[in-house]
Amino acid sequence: MSQVETTAPNGVNKLYFAAWRWHFYAGLFVVPFLLMLALTGAFMMAYNYYGNELGYTPDVAVTGPALPPSQLATAALATVPDGAVVTYITPASETRPAFVEVAKGDAVLAIAVNPYTAEVIQSNDKAAAWRTWAEQVHGTLLIGTLGDRLIEAAASLTILLIATGLYMWWPRSGGVMAALVPNLAAKGRAVWKELHKSVGFWISAVLVIFMLSGLAWAGIWGDMYVKPWGGFPASKWDNVPLSDLTHADLNYTALHEVPWALESTPLPASGSDAGTPAVAQPVVLDTVVQWADQNGFAGQFRVSLPSSETGVYSIAIDGRNGDGFTPSDDRFVHIDRYTGNILADVPYADYPLLGKAMAWGIGLHKGEAGPLNFWFNAVYLALVVFLCVSGVVMWWMRRPVGAARLAAPPMPADLPMWKGAVLVALAAAMAFPMAGVALLVVLVLDLIVLANLPILKRLVS
Repeated sequence: MSQVETTAPNGVNKLYFAAWRWHFYAGLFVVPFLLMLALTGAFMMAYNYYGNELGYTPDVAVTGPALPPSQLATAALATVPDGAVVTYITPASETRPAFVEVAKGDAVLAIAVNPYTAEVIQSNDKAAAWRTWAEQVHGTLLIGTLGDRLIEAAASLTILLIATGLYMWWPRSGGVMAALVPNLAAKGRAVWKELHKSVGFWISAVLVIFMLSGLAWAGIWGDMYVKPWGGFPASKWDNVPLSDLTHADLNYTALHEVPWALESTPLPASGSDAGTPAVAQPVVLDTVVQWADQNGFAGQFRVSLPSSETGVYSIAIDGRNGDGFTPSDDRFVHIDRYTGNILADVPYADYPLLGKAMAWGIGLHKGEAGPLNFWFNAVYLALVVFLCVSGVVMWWMRRPVGAARLAAPPMPADLPMWKGAVLVALAAAMAFPMAGVALLVVLVLDLIVLANLPILKRLVS
């Protein structure tokens, strides 16, 4: 029969048991979410690497000069009666198709068009694509705000999991190398523990970065805590009329296609003499794309068409979408639909410091910063899955055989936990609100409910 451990390694004080118990409880909640995030993240990363967010399409043969964008948009629109062109995406290279996004009702179709013949190659409903489905699972579990909050709590608690894991890992005998390199000569549960703690240490820093960059999209920590400090202020655009719409309104599906730093920033509005001259008359899709080609935009970039009488042409390179080569290539330019004047030109260099960090954090998170980033992430995600599986295996091997119990690590006797535990929970609540909520629930259950109800205490201990 497996025995529940009752002594900390080498006589470590009772705080080790407290950390272990919190590590266990956090893991109970986090592991299913972490597995989901790793698997859906790997799927989306591979999907983007071998195709792009708009779907898999074959290469095209270069048969002559490329046709005007307006002709490609007309060909795409002909396949969607009563549709409206919302975005034109230039070919990523000479052998790649152009994409035209056409909206009809609540649907947005991404239509691949041969830039040399105007032949429609493929049409995908963006909302129904596997890539979009994976993003929705990754972000909301397909249950909206509740799913967002649950995932935010799991991501926040992952940081607690890392902190308690590092505390238990910290070498207390045998030197640092004994902690950095697993002892593969160990047997049974011991070898799983060796692998778990070493892998956990080596991926801990990257895991924190991934959790923080993911949390930046969350409804509470991201929208209410971080984005107000990291967003681009529209006040930098002097004497430019602003729309009631924000950049986030250019996201037509669950896919986040607008830079994080700009999502909350209002869009400029057309219909004034503001701005500096740029696009020659007439101001249409062809002349806007021509201006972009001549003014620093190359390869794949996006042109969002005006959606109203005061709408603007928005030209964008965003590394998260496979545009450009690195996040520092990001650039957003807004053109008045009547005068052709530039109303706003926002390069990566103008992002606030947190916006720059997020541009890189999200790009690296998605494996979009080149092949090395992709393969690093692939290995890293495999290690995250191993960490989750090894934690479950260790618990399974440690639990008393045949007992219907969680076999949580024992509560240290005579440990003055109340003040410390409450302070930790309050600090977590201030830094990561959903983690604070989860920790307070655990504290109430562990220190009040379970400790005073013998039946429940036997099921858990």
